[in-house]
Amino acid sequence: MIHEILPVGALQCNCSIFGDEQTREAIVIDPGDNIDQILEILARHSLKVKAIVITHAHIDHIGGAAKLKAATGAAVHMNASDQALYDHLDVQAAWLQMKTPERTAIDTEARDGDSLKLGDAVFEVLHTPGHTQGSISLWIPAENKLIAGDTLFRDSIGRTDLPGGNDRQILRSIRDKLLTLPDEVEVVPGHGAGTTIGREREQNPFLRGL
Repeated sequence: MIHEILPVGALQCNCSIFGDEQTREAIVIDPGDNIDQILEILARHSLKVKAIVITHAHIDHIGGAAKLKAATGAAVHMNASDQALYDHLDVQAAWLQMKTPERTAIDTEARDGDSLKLGDAVFEVLHTPGHTQGSISLWIPAENKLIAGDTLFRDSIGRTDLPGGNDRQILRSIRDKLLTLPDEVEVVPGHGAGTTIGREREQNPFLRGL
């Protein structure tokens, strides 16, 4: 499985590009910005995007979704509980003093227990609210990887002081949905360096007592 991680935009969101070597199909997760670079990676591997998945509707994760959809025709998947956040993309842009990006319709609701296939790999949707109400993570057993969005970071967790955030809820999501995974699972957070479930279970100061 091809997997390239591209930090995009001013906030350096980790955009994941997964590609299957046999079908040449791809799934792009969190195309917040730098769509030209994402398209270059896709072209280099001769990949066609079958799905665009958004872990949550903060502008740094979803800002480039409309442009990538226009370029590829791929459906956009997002949890419906974040629709209100996406509807106010202009407010988010004002917070960051940036231009409001184009918006697109969300084609498919990403619900807890849903899954997407890429070649032989299954991407399982885990609803992990707390950073936002519609936050999701993607568990890929065949790759032993978790795309955690802004729910879990190396030595930290997602902030909960923005609209839709809830500190008790994010800890519950991590405890019930993420810490149940094996210790060796590689975690790709929404920003910054990767980690593993085992490392965070043992060393993350926010998870003590869980």
